[in-house]
Amino acid sequence: MQIALYQPDIPPNTGTIIRMAACLDVMVNIIEPCGFPFGEKSFRRAGMDYIDQSKIIRHQSWDDFLEKTGKSRIILLTTKASIPYTDFTF
Repeated sequence: MQIALYQPDIPPNTGTIIRMAACLDVMVNIIEPCGFPFGEKSFRRAGMDYIDQSKIIRHQSWDDFLEKTGKSRIILLTTKASIPYTDFTF
């Protein structure tokens, strides 16, 4: 399992997800462009104290992400979904 963030806008939210992924030993894919300067300083300001234990891959675009991840199953989550995540079979 991996987590992908598509064009993240908010450093604190991104930092929280990266922290969770570090604790679970899960890869985080960040699909550019970010809505903030991407870098350790941005994450440290967001309270991201697990950056050194995190596995992060940056992708320049959605197509770049798809090319590098291959034919993996992709599950998209959004606040505008028609099916609640609690009703979805993962």
